[in-house]
Amino acid sequence: MSTSPERYTDRFERYADRHPRVVDAVLVLVVTACAIVGSGLTRPGAAPPQRDTTVLVVMGVSCLALFKHRSHPRTVTVVNAVCIVVVTALEYVLTPLLLAPVMAAMYWLTTHTGLRTARFYSVTTAAALMAASAVFDPTYASSPVPRSIGYCFWLLLPLAAGSMTRLRRAYLASVQARAEHAERTREEEARRRATEERMRIARELHDVVAHHLALANAQAGTASHFALTNPQQTKKILTSLTDTTSSALRELKATLGVLRHSSAPAAAPLEPSPGLARLPELVSACASAGLAVTVTTTGEFRPLTSGVDLTAFRIVQEALTNVTKHAAADSARVHLTYQESRLLITVTNDGPSGSTVAAAAPVRGFGIMGMRERAHTAGGELRAGPRPGGGFEVAASLPLPTATPEAPSEAADNPTGEKA
Repeated sequence: MSTSPERYTDRFERYADRHPRVVDAVLVLVVTACAIVGSGLTRPGAAPPQRDTTVLVVMGVSCLALFKHRSHPRTVTVVNAVCIVVVTALEYVLTPLLLAPVMAAMYWLTTHTGLRTARFYSVTTAAALMAASAVFDPTYASSPVPRSIGYCFWLLLPLAAGSMTRLRRAYLASVQARAEHAERTREEEARRRATEERMRIARELHDVVAHHLALANAQAGTASHFALTNPQQTKKILTSLTDTTSSALRELKATLGVLRHSSAPAAAPLEPSPGLARLPELVSACASAGLAVTVTTTGEFRPLTSGVDLTAFRIVQEALTNVTKHAAADSARVHLTYQESRLLITVTNDGPSGSTVAAAAPVRGFGIMGMRERAHTAGGELRAGPRPGGGFEVAASLPLPTATPEAPSEAADNPTGEKA
């Protein structure tokens, strides 16, 4: 099975990242071997025996300096440039083997500092080599252009290799950064959706539990009040109390059903989300708790999407629940206004002017906050507060669909002007 050069390069880079000192030692040994071999290539009669030790010492210094290329790349390049100029002054032939240390220094200088800095050092070193060759090499004058081109080629070669390595590292870093960003974005999106789902379930549970428990409490209190004086009315209220608790259990089961991950084919289907079509049931339940609710509708009926339909019903339900629990009133009014692009919902109750504190009590709970969150989620708005003459008012504005709705509402069948 063949392996592509890219895979070999990736493996070498990963190994170099894990063991940088080992890689540096191997490369310095290879460069030292090249320099030793290159020092034996001299012109006939130009290298007396006493100069062999000198050139080995100079090349040894240049090779040992390469160990500091990570921390001091410029200093290492300067040391190697000076050493190669000294070797040139000793009248040695500047072969690629002798140039290996300074070429390695140029390569590492390019990878560590960039092409602009390395270009300056490369041009300076080439100029110094040409000057030293012109002074100490008697054969340089016979072919200065080819020799100069050769110096420039060998010194510019590591710059090209270093630039390619630098670009490759930058590309890999950008790819890794994009992958990490995408991973963080996916995690943040997952956390955001989980938070939104928890908030939605919390609002549903609050609306279901708070509404039905408030009605059940009011119905139980009313039944207790009529227990001795009106047994027939008491029996009717207790029957309504049973219906209220049964409805609470059904809605609670439907709400918690989204938390289940059962794939059993025999699983029971969830109950559809309530909408304005169930306003008569809500009015009847409030009546059994002693709250008379009047529902009026103005404007031409417009079908609602399932989300807006559910939001509208929950807002009316929570507003009437707050009236049942907090307001000193025995009646409430629900008014639905269908405009061209908005559905206006107003729930008001009358109360004595001195009951402002009692009327404002829901603001400290989660009811109004949940209604406002629902309205904002559906693209609408909601305001709630005490009325100037007493009582409390909840007003919401929800958008109406401009295209084919998801699920039409039957709110037009609600009683208009009916008082329970």
